[in-house]
Amino acid sequence: MKFLIQQATVTDPLSPHQGTRQDILIESGIIKDIQPRIDAQADRTISGTNLHVSSGWVDIFAHFGDPGYEFKETLETGAAAAAAGGFTDVLVIPNTKPVIDNKTQVTYIKGKSSSLPVNVHPIGAISKGAEGKELAEMYDMRHAGALAFSDGIHPVQSSGVMLKALQYVKAFDGIVIQIPDDTSVGPNGLVHEGIVSTRLGLPGKPMMAEELLVARDIKLARYAESRLHFTGVTSPRSLEYIRRAKEAGLPVTCSVTPYHLLFTDEDLMKGYDSNLKVYPHLRPKTERDILRSAVIDGTIDCITSHHRPHEYDSKVLEFEYAKYGMTGLETCYAALKLAMPEVSETRWVELLSTNPRKLFGLPEAVIQKDAPAHVTIFDPAAQTIVNEAFFRSRSKNSAYIGMTLPGKVLGMINGQQAFITSL
Repeated sequence: MKFLIQQATVTDPLSPHQGTRQDILIESGIIKDIQPRIDAQADRTISGTNLHVSSGWVDIFAHFGDPGYEFKETLETGAAAAAAGGFTDVLVIPNTKPVIDNKTQVTYIKGKSSSLPVNVHPIGAISKGAEGKELAEMYDMRHAGALAFSDGIHPVQSSGVMLKALQYVKAFDGIVIQIPDDTSVGPNGLVHEGIVSTRLGLPGKPMMAEELLVARDIKLARYAESRLHFTGVTSPRSLEYIRRAKEAGLPVTCSVTPYHLLFTDEDLMKGYDSNLKVYPHLRPKTERDILRSAVIDGTIDCITSHHRPHEYDSKVLEFEYAKYGMTGLETCYAALKLAMPEVSETRWVELLSTNPRKLFGLPEAVIQKDAPAHVTIFDPAAQTIVNEAFFRSRSKNSAYIGMTLPGKVLGMINGQQAFITSL
C-alpha cells in the first residue's frame, strides 16, 4: 500500500530532515522519498495544517491481558489502543494467566500478535509464576523473543532472586525492569501516606517503600554489573539515587507515567475517583513538580503508559476494593501535553521513541529515505476529546473521561500496517 504524507514537520532528532516540512512517500513499508513537494499518486493521502511525523513510539510497560484476562483486554484490542495512541511497538508485562514465564508463553504472544498493526514484544517473568521465589526460564524466553524481564506488577522482593536475575541477563546483555516498591512497608496502604490520606480516612503507604527498593536494586546492579530499569518512579529521593548511579557510570535507567506527571494525591479528594487508584500511588504537588523537572533535565529516560485496563466491575465500587491502574495508551501523548506544555516535541519523541528503542534493543527508526516505515503522525495544536466512545481499548477505566486534552495523535504507519484516524 502506498501512503503520501503532505507537508509534515519532521520531529526526529536522528533524521537529516529534523525540523523541516516535507512530503513523505511510503510504499510497501519503506520510506521511498522525502522532498519538500512530491507529486505522486497514493492509496491514501494524509494532509493537515499542522502535521508532525516522528519515528514510531514505543511503550515499555503495558498490560494486554491475553491469555487469561481477555475480559479486560485482548491482544487485538490492546494493539488497537496502542495504534490509536501512536505506538508502533509495545512491551507487554507477563502478569497473565498463565504467567509469561517460559518459552511456550513467549511464543504464544509472538505468534498470536504477528498479524497485528503494532509490534507486540513479550516481557518475560523474572520468576516462576511472578511469585519472586525461583528464577524462570529466562535464557529460553530470550531466545524465543522476550525483549526484557520483569515480574511486572509484582516487584521482586527477594534480594537474592533479584541479584540472580541481574547476573543471569548479563550473559546476553538483557535488561531487568522493576517497579520500585518494598511491599513489606505499608502493605495495606491504598494511597500515598500524607495529609490527603489522613483527610480521606484511607490507609497510606510511605514513599520510603519506593526509595528502599531503588537503593537496594542499584547496589545489586552495581555488584552484578548489569542493566536495570526502574519504571513508575515517583520519589525525588529515588531520582537522586538514580542520578548518582548514572554519574557513577552504572547502566541504570528509569521511566515515568503521564498520570504521575499530571495528577496529585489531592485529586483524590474530588470524589474518591477509583480511576486515580494507581500503582505506584499519586504523590503530592511538590513531588510531582520535581518529577517534571527530571523530565526536562534528562534524569528520566522514557515515558511509559502503564496501560492497565479493567472491566467496569473492577473499578466502579468502593475505593478500597477497586483494582489498581488505568488505561493509558490512547491518552499518553495528550496527557503529556497537558501536564508539561513547555516541553518541546523533540524531547517527547526522545522519551517516547529514540531512548526506549536504544535501551531495549529495538531497530532504529529514522525518518529518512529508504528506511523502514515506523512512523507516528500527530498534531500538537489539535485537541483530543476524551469520552467513552474515544477508546479502542476493551476497557474504559480512565481519569481523563470528560476532559479535552491538548495535542492529538492522528495515527501511525508500521511497515505495511497502518492506523489513521479521520483528519
